[in-house]
Amino acid sequence: MEELPYRTILCDVLVVGAGGAGCRAAIEATKYNLDVIMLSKELLGKAHTAMAEGGYNVSLGNVDPDDNPETHFKDTIVGGNYLNDQALAEILVRDASERVFDLEEMGAVFDRTPEGKIAQRPFGKQSWRRTAYASDRTGSEIMVTLVEAVRKSAVRVYDEIFATKLLLHDGRIAGVTAIDLKYGDYMIFRAKAVVMATGGAGRVYTVTSNAQLDVGDGYAMAYEAGCDLIDMEMVQFHPTGMVKPESARGRLVTEAVRGEGGILLNSEGERFMHRYYPGVMELAGRDQVARSIMTEVREGRGSPDGGVYLSISHLPRSIIEFRLESMIEQFEDAGVDIRDEPMQVSPTCHHFMGGIKIDEEAGTNIPGLFAAGECTGGVHGGNRLGGNALADTQVFGALSGESAAKFAKEHEMTGLPKEKAMKEFLKLEAMLKREKGISPADARKELTDLMWTKVQIFRKEEEMAFAVKELRRIENEVVPKIKVDVAEKRFNPGWHQAIEFGHMVTTARMVAEAALIRKGSRGAHYRVDADPEDDGYYNIVVRKGANGDMELTKQELIITKITPP
Repeated sequence: MEELPYRTILCDVLVVGAGGAGCRAAIEATKYNLDVIMLSKELLGKAHTAMAEGGYNVSLGNVDPDDNPETHFKDTIVGGNYLNDQALAEILVRDASERVFDLEEMGAVFDRTPEGKIAQRPFGKQSWRRTAYASDRTGSEIMVTLVEAVRKSAVRVYDEIFATKLLLHDGRIAGVTAIDLKYGDYMIFRAKAVVMATGGAGRVYTVTSNAQLDVGDGYAMAYEAGCDLIDMEMVQFHPTGMVKPESARGRLVTEAVRGEGGILLNSEGERFMHRYYPGVMELAGRDQVARSIMTEVREGRGSPDGGVYLSISHLPRSIIEFRLESMIEQFEDAGVDIRDEPMQVSPTCHHFMGGIKIDEEAGTNIPGLFAAGECTGGVHGGNRLGGNALADTQVFGALSGESAAKFAKEHEMTGLPKEKAMKEFLKLEAMLKREKGISPADARKELTDLMWTKVQIFRKEEEMAFAVKELRRIENEVVPKIKVDVAEKRFNPGWHQAIEFGHMVTTARMVAEAALIRKGSRGAHYRVDADPEDDGYYNIVVRKGANGDMELTKQELIITKITPP
């Protein structure tokens, strides 16, 4: 076969994704004197990590001297309902401190105690104040720091490049196919090792705190390539998202508001968390607070707009203005002064605990393919502690970059699977040439509404079974008919959304199919019709079978219960 008529770019290590995990992976890989490329689907620095507000969990003991990595580990395992890969959780808590000091050395500025140490605030379901922060803009501070470090490094950054498919040759990673989002050109990036750092998939739900591009690209690409994924049913609904205006519905209201002393009130002015979790109140686990809020709404004690109230007006104005600066600005745009008035909040799809199965070197079951950040599963188990996500990006970002670099040093470049690359480009091209079909916008609305109503916070057998049936239909009947109104490849967001839709359907199917299999309630997966006999501890592994069907299996876990500190 002749050389493909597409631009082909070679490197040693390719990082797909440019958020907190991707940037950290690229920075680490360059330390090995290798040619490193990082692909960013948006402009560099605009990744979803920048929207993380509350903080970074690390057991420094700066505020509570008795805190330590062992306590952090226990909280993470108990918070994850014992579904975590405990070896990965141990790496998280062990390396979090080194990675936060790395950020400081790069120039990140965290808030300080009067003694000049990194300040730490309380977060939900945690024994000590261990969440380091930069006001309520922690993710933004980290991203600004990482982007500056990337620019000072030898990393080659390709902005606005959409990776669409992982390429394998003889069972080993070979690279990715991609399109240039500006000009529509097809591209192939070849590499000795690839790091997936593509973030989450909150956009498969109607209401979400996630950025527009968090559609599950990485999950779908990994699945199609033959990766194992675990715990895809474990979707975290953050308890506090904005309710109004409609254009801001689902936008995150950081856990820092509750960490600083915010209280939840129903329409009767009652601080209702005493009814559900009196010991910890608003600082219960995210899944627990989300279910409590929705119970209040369902039982008629919610606000007129379908939420509850979150008040922080009892705190000194100086505290609010110093530690919750962005929240003030966010609600001022909605006509609410949080220093004097309560916020209206309700749950919003926030984080995927499940994802690509990785080992203790951040490797996958595909040689040469590594992964880090939200696109991976195992670290957080059945539910993530607030503040562990930013730590995850740095700990496993650095680990994946190191492992990928070592692999690249030990292996030569594989051959190029030209037929597979050509087939992918022909599939993408076909979307532009269909005379009749379904618009990606209409298809996307059908999908997100289905997930929001049928695979939600409170889950039922018949609703999830309906969702599975519909998702299979959408995959078979809608995806092949997606049509783009404008045939031009240059500057064509409709085309990009059409490509994304296929990834969204694959991701949503993994979530719904796994949720249907788990008959008991555990972590973020809450069955209102739970089978009391199904209270086991197991991961659900999802993979693409040899015949192309989606295969799901239970992987039993041997659990030793931990006594929370």
